[in-house]
Amino acid sequence: MSLAILILVSTSSFTIEKHFCEGFLINFSLFNNLEKCDDIPCADKCQNENIADADCCSDVIDVVEGQDVFPAKDFDDLDYNQQVFLFAFTVSFNELFNFTSVSKTRYKNYSSPFLITNKLVDHQTFLI
Repeated sequence: MSLAILILVSTSSFTIEKHFCEGFLINFSLFNNLEKCDDIPCADKCQNENIADADCCSDVIDVVEGQDVFPAKDFDDLDYNQQVFLFAFTVSFNELFNFTSVSKTRYKNYSSPFLITNKLVDHQTFLI
């Protein structure tokens, strides 16, 4: 699931538009078109001031482009150490969430053989 989300985010592209007035961020937009500051008092100030070098208001557009092509790696392209690590990681990760019982005890219903004589008494070995 997390790999699918990672691929979705890395392949999607989006545009961030920012509108600055007098060096301050006034408005930004992630997917839609940006609204200009016509109704903000900054727009009136910009018309009255004469700035020769730059405008009072400016727009900055950042485009984040996603990847189009993913290089497909084959298991044989990896070197031996990477293959061993990948195999050990997948086996241990699968065993982490494996909730099967360990094993069944086969001797639970075992009945001991019938004793004809007591061996300890016959051989006279007693624990003191």
